[in-house]
Amino acid sequence: MKQIALHNTHVQLKAKIVPFAGYEMPVQYEGVKIEHQTVRNAVGVFDVSHMGEFLLEGVDALSLIQKVTTNDASKLKIGDAQYTCMPNENGGIVDDLLVYKVKEETYLLVVNASNIEKDWNWISKHNLANVTMKNLSDAYSLLAIQGPKTIDAIQKLTSVDLSSIPFYKFVVGDFAGIEHVIISATGYTGAGGFEIYCKNSEVQQIWDNVFKAGKEFGIKPIGLAARDTLRLEMGFCLYGNDINDTTSPIEAGLSWITKFNKNFINKDNLEAQKKTGTSKKLVGFELIDKGVPRKDYPILDENGNTIGIVTSGTMSPSLNKAIGLGYVSTKNSNIGNEIYIAVRNKQLKAKVVKLPFYKE
Repeated sequence: MKQIALHNTHVQLKAKIVPFAGYEMPVQYEGVKIEHQTVRNAVGVFDVSHMGEFLLEGVDALSLIQKVTTNDASKLKIGDAQYTCMPNENGGIVDDLLVYKVKEETYLLVVNASNIEKDWNWISKHNLANVTMKNLSDAYSLLAIQGPKTIDAIQKLTSVDLSSIPFYKFVVGDFAGIEHVIISATGYTGAGGFEIYCKNSEVQQIWDNVFKAGKEFGIKPIGLAARDTLRLEMGFCLYGNDINDTTSPIEAGLSWITKFNKNFINKDNLEAQKKTGTSKKLVGFELIDKGVPRKDYPILDENGNTIGIVTSGTMSPSLNKAIGLGYVSTKNSNIGNEIYIAVRNKQLKAKVVKLPFYKE
């Protein structure tokens, strides 16, 4: 198992450390509910330094990105970030990722930790124009500072006006006494905030200063367990659960990042799916009966026929009700449709609801 740069800091904070995507990662500190509500109501810091970072440079860098991703990266200006995914040749998804335009002909790709090697090999395989590729994953750390009080807590650490950075934009600036840090108005919680990219040698200084600056605003360290409940309340997909090598972006509700005005891998197949529809769809659901849905529980219709499978589920700390995502046959995917979740020998009634589950 690899260790992130701040591993000892998390141990000192008495984090529960678990193996995750090949890394030893802090899953929780005080408890999921407390950490979840800290991010929804105040400000919390996730160490997500296990994520992968690839730098693509050169005259053909954009062409390569356009080929391997579904979204239209030609629209990106310097300082823009974009959510996208990489389709495989069979209609599934290699990974979902962020693309940052750092300079003309220079892009940073941020990928899921569990897919670093797979993604690197996939992009390399399609790099026929010798675009310069650098895998920076082991050299860089990433902190996600999230919650409605984020700007109040960290504005004093930078000369950059944080309130002037729109959602999905970023700047390279000074932060916590370090020059040339990426400050990105992104995050996977739906609670607002910023993601800070820095070198491993700089992350301890940034972490310490962020906690000093945020103390009066109730800042806390937050583990991966609360990150999962926060993203699920927003209906955001988690790779390995809700999307994988066998699920298409059209089935997963990711048509909005699938642009057919350009050529990319498996475009024709996905365009046909968009036109004719798919046999299954990813939906959000709330339990009506008491219980908690979990990954891989079968989804049934009123006659007990299997119509799908749960991909993510939890008891929502913000809503105090059981929620989940899952694939169901398209005819059963309408909002308000009643479905049943098979939990051991019980069938728990649920209904399909509009995403996101949590609305401010």
